[in-house]
Amino acid sequence: MTSSLAIPLPDPSSVERLADTVLPTRHGTFRMTAYRDDVGLEHVVLSVGITDESAPGHHIGRAPLVRVHSECLTGDALGSRRCDCGEQLQRALHLIMQDGYGALVYVGGHEGRGIGLVEKLRAYELQDTGVDTVDANLRLGHDADQRTYGQTAAMLKDLGIRVVRLLSCNPAKQEALTELGVRVVSRQSLIVPRRPENAAYLRTKRERMGHDPESVDEWQALLHGGGVLTTGVLTERYADLVHPDGPKVIAQLGQSMDGFIASRTGDAVFVTGEEDREHLHRLRALVDAVVVGSATAAADDPQLTVRAVPGPHPTRVVLDPRGTLPGDSRLLTDATAPTLWIVGQGVEPVPAGDHVEVVAWHSEGPMDPAGVLSLLRERGLERVLVEGGGRLVTAFVEAGMVDRLYLTVAPVLIGDGVPGLRLAGTDRLADALRPPVVRRWQAGEDIVTELDLAATRTASRVMPV
Repeated sequence: MTSSLAIPLPDPSSVERLADTVLPTRHGTFRMTAYRDDVGLEHVVLSVGITDESAPGHHIGRAPLVRVHSECLTGDALGSRRCDCGEQLQRALHLIMQDGYGALVYVGGHEGRGIGLVEKLRAYELQDTGVDTVDANLRLGHDADQRTYGQTAAMLKDLGIRVVRLLSCNPAKQEALTELGVRVVSRQSLIVPRRPENAAYLRTKRERMGHDPESVDEWQALLHGGGVLTTGVLTERYADLVHPDGPKVIAQLGQSMDGFIASRTGDAVFVTGEEDREHLHRLRALVDAVVVGSATAAADDPQLTVRAVPGPHPTRVVLDPRGTLPGDSRLLTDATAPTLWIVGQGVEPVPAGDHVEVVAWHSEGPMDPAGVLSLLRERGLERVLVEGGGRLVTAFVEAGMVDRLYLTVAPVLIGDGVPGLRLAGTDRLADALRPPVVRRWQAGEDIVTELDLAATRTASRVMPV
């Protein structure tokens, strides 16, 4: 199999933009951009949500969803069932339009994995006698895969796209694009139903060409670092949390419509519903440590473990300046997960289980968010979830330490109680915190809002003065 990994980083001049128009389809209307490369081959990019002016700016938030699709006359235009190309093409267009921010690069010259239409049909003749798709190419004197991706990287670069969520079952595409300077923050499998006519073809791609298996457990893939992801809901919500360059500090709060996380007696069972609690447990499973304040730990007596979904338990961290956490708290008695009990200088904490490490704060001052994160990083705890209560989450947000905030609002009015997020006020609405990247989804009766606060900080640094 020919590798494309040694191809040098292309310059945009290796492709020439020839036309820019729109293409109405059954999936929606795409921007359609035509290119010709330096060997005379023609290609098109169908995109949505990407303009020459806005594409680079979007990179401060989520990456666009990108499919690199190889030209296939028989599958794409004639509906052949000997391959899965046509169905993948339509599925990819649907997913990109549904996402609202992405592109499909339709690469000319890739017919038959780069051997051309007539040679592909000659390979079909061999396959009719029982030869698989790899050996058919080899018998005709070709490599198993002759495709290169320099033109793809050049087209993406021309459109201002340098970071992508790749929609592909083929790890080699991710490797090639990465080598060409396109950062792939996640790869989402694009698996369409197997048919009797293409079962052997798909099996060969999996067994001899390293394509993804038919079934990928989405959550397990995320737990193992997101190397191979599917196109499901969980991937859309959590994929960037497991990426090495993803957010390191996230925060979560569930509160009523009028902004309270508990009643005035401290009763917080339960403000939000079961679906939101599952979401919280998924966040816990994807981080190294979960941080709470001592007041929340004392009032709620939480376990801070992962129980609603499969996954590892994070290290539990309690910030307790005065050492007031009761000795019978589950965090101090339940050894299911390790616990860091951070207390103020001079505090003599009550005895706790062997799973508890007592850490004295380094100064007489307050436990500032930056200092807390530095202490955790020293212990190898890089990904952190700040879970509560409201004052603690507010402190981390106001200190500019939170990269991603998940705020769940339940359809309930408490009237009076323990406040949730309470940021310092501004005199003008123009000065209010307004993240440029926001997503929402429904969790049962609740609404989860995801705010990219890291994007807010990046945007503020590039704003003209």
